[in-house]
Amino acid sequence: MKPDKYILTTAGAVAGIAALFLVFGGKPVSYVASLEAGLKAKKITEEVIAHIPTPEAVKAIYMTGWVAGTKDWREDLVRLIESTELNSIVIDVKDYSGRLSFETGNPYIQAIGASETRIKDIKEFIRQLHQKNIYTIARISVFQDPYFVLKHPELAVKKKDGGIWKDKKGLAWIDPAAKEFWNYIVLVAKEAERAGFDELNFDYVRFPSDGDMKNIKYDYWNSKTPPAEVLRNFFAYLKRELGSLNRPLSVDLFGMVTTNADDLNIGQILEYAEPYFDYIAPMVYPSHYPPGFQNFKNPAAHPYEIVRYSMSRARERLLAASSTPAKLRPWIQDFDLGADYDAKMVGAQMQAVYDAGLSSWMAWDASNKYTRDAYK
Repeated sequence: MKPDKYILTTAGAVAGIAALFLVFGGKPVSYVASLEAGLKAKKITEEVIAHIPTPEAVKAIYMTGWVAGTKDWREDLVRLIESTELNSIVIDVKDYSGRLSFETGNPYIQAIGASETRIKDIKEFIRQLHQKNIYTIARISVFQDPYFVLKHPELAVKKKDGGIWKDKKGLAWIDPAAKEFWNYIVLVAKEAERAGFDELNFDYVRFPSDGDMKNIKYDYWNSKTPPAEVLRNFFAYLKRELGSLNRPLSVDLFGMVTTNADDLNIGQILEYAEPYFDYIAPMVYPSHYPPGFQNFKNPAAHPYEIVRYSMSRARERLLAASSTPAKLRPWIQDFDLGADYDAKMVGAQMQAVYDAGLSSWMAWDASNKYTRDAYK
């Protein structure tokens, strides 16, 4: 197997760079600027990171950081990929907790203690996946980040009394307009690429939507600027800052961005994301659609119809935007919610994707216990 390209990346940081962010009040933006200047000024050891090309049709399953660090479990899922039509895996680099799944060696990330050693051998694991020609996608949860809020409460979404606002799960969020945090996300993404991931995937790229929405305020977001414009600026920033890595960028969006013309009150509009990402992943889980959608009392019981309609509409919209439907790679449901999802139900979603004129999909199960018979 020949990697499609070789990227020269740092094996270590400039000595003493960890203290630089403190001089500037602990702000990621200052750290990043200082680090870039330092790397240009000093000779550093470099290593070659090999990546493999994106499959023409990505067929992926999701793996948590904890599972990726549990050898028996991860090896079982790798065997599933090898023995079926699956060819790709999505692994948490930064999840809902805000913690990273592995140590990066990056001084700023180390200084704030963001990493947990869930995957002790991330580079070796990715090398093993590449040897099996398995495409690796780094999942980075963005604005839902209670750990960074703990370290930088001034950047958080607030309650009206100034306290930290939390969603219905009790998780804190970063203000999407806090540009200092944008720098941190770029930092995390670059570390994921250095670990060997082939693609960088961004999730929770939105304004919060559940919890006490009447008791919420933003210190950084000016409400005169539409949320969709805030996110569009963030998308453009990611593209600009990560473009030099020559790695595909992808984004997870609510399933109903495929059918709604508004921003769903979270700032997500399909056409606003399209120019900045190589792949767009609408989460078209049938269980997440409201009763009455497409006249179905329980949309979860109609996986084929929901997914085909949603992805057909997304295809039409990208064509109308002078883009390509090849960018579409939906998340499909392999978990029980609203209905029992057996192999037939999971397979119906795959067929719906194909019948909508698309070829790629990613299957989600938060517990990583997949319906084996669903994958050919």
